[in-house]
Amino acid sequence: MSSAQDPFYIVKEEIQESIDTLQATFHQWEHIPVASAEQTRLTKELLSSCESIEWQVEELEKAISVASRDPALYGINQAELDRRTKWTRTARTQVGNVKKSVTGSGYSTSRGMREELMRLPNTRHQDQASHYVEDNDDFITSESDRQMLLIR
Repeated sequence: MSSAQDPFYIVKEEIQESIDTLQATFHQWEHIPVASAEQTRLTKELLSSCESIEWQVEELEKAISVASRDPALYGINQAELDRRTKWTRTARTQVGNVKKSVTGSGYSTSRGMREELMRLPNTRHQDQASHYVEDNDDFITSESDRQMLLIR
């Protein structure tokens, strides 16, 4: 089967276009101010694109798995199956790298590390807030006890 007729190549091309768009959007995301409305919008767009591409790659992997059971039926050989599997692995890695950078779970860039450090809580303010919560809880408990006494 020629590559022009093979559905794998049609789907591969569509997925590759999506990955190219994803990476272009990611490069935009890298150069905008942290915590801006634009960054929030692009973050949502990037994560949505990642999910969509991951699903498409997963479906393509399922098709490759089916073809690997009887390659002759589909007119392909083991070398072609290996190339297809390698491409899906590469696509999955590219999408995974963008997703990690956007979600902050992997910070391979200095920007990612800076963002992660900026997210660390300010312990002094956190301790103060915790103290206020405790005082509030004590007051509510005290008032509740007082009301129960009045009811009795």
